Amino acid sequence: MKNLTYLRFEILRTLRNRRFLIFSLIFPLVLFFAIASPNKNIIVLGIPFPLYYMTGMAAWGSMTAMLSSGARIAAERQIGWTRQMKITPLSTWSYFTAKVLSGYMMALFAIIGLGIAGSTLGVSLSAVQWLTMLVLLLIGLIPFAVIGILLGHLMKVDSLGPALGGVTSLFALLGGSFGPIFTSGVMLKIVKDIPSYWLVQASRSVLSPSGWPPAQAWIVIAIWSVVMARIAARVYQRDTQRVS
Repeated sequence: MKNLTYLRFEILRTLRNRRFLIFSLIFPLVLFFAIASPNKNIIVLGIPFPLYYMTGMAAWGSMTAMLSSGARIAAERQIGWTRQMKITPLSTWSYFTAKVLSGYMMALFAIIGLGIAGSTLGVSLSAVQWLTMLVLLLIGLIPFAVIGILLGHLMKVDSLGPALGGVTSLFALLGGSFGPIFTSGVMLKIVKDIPSYWLVQASRSVLSPSGWPPAQAWIVIAIWSVVMARIAARVYQRDTQRVS
């Protein structure tokens, strides 16, 4: 099976997954309009509320899209698709690359959809600001791509749904997608060691671009990506040995 053929197959499967589309695309849009519309004239930290809230929803929606790749992996394991992949010419690297790229595709859709939604409420950013936010978001999503793969090989379909919902909500809440819950003290130092915090900051970098991203952001994203990747590799090896 050629790599591009499998990538195309994976993208089509992702687009046909209604539950995936609802939670990663439609739900963030509905929540954005429900909260931002009635508060569109409010100013938060000198920033129009629709712009402030749109950046948080962009981080949340794109993170949900990346983590949800785990649900597809778990479903494939359950029906024996992983076992079938082992007897094809498709390499392990190509298999996971397709998963990550399809997740990034949905993340892009979420970001673009929220950008269009924001423009209807008066959000206006320059092309440079949009590009900066997009690039930083894509970098900040790397650890979540790995975590999605890890969860997909660690859990079964029945338990993964609630787990993904809980993990995504916790990351979003602590990261400040819905607004900062810690502004000082020990808890702020703790959440700064969580990748979702810097994902939200990446999205909101266009609101205060001076000095961003700091060195801590790169360090946290790198450490989480490397550590989660090593764990995911071990879990994948154990899982494929089990189905051999």
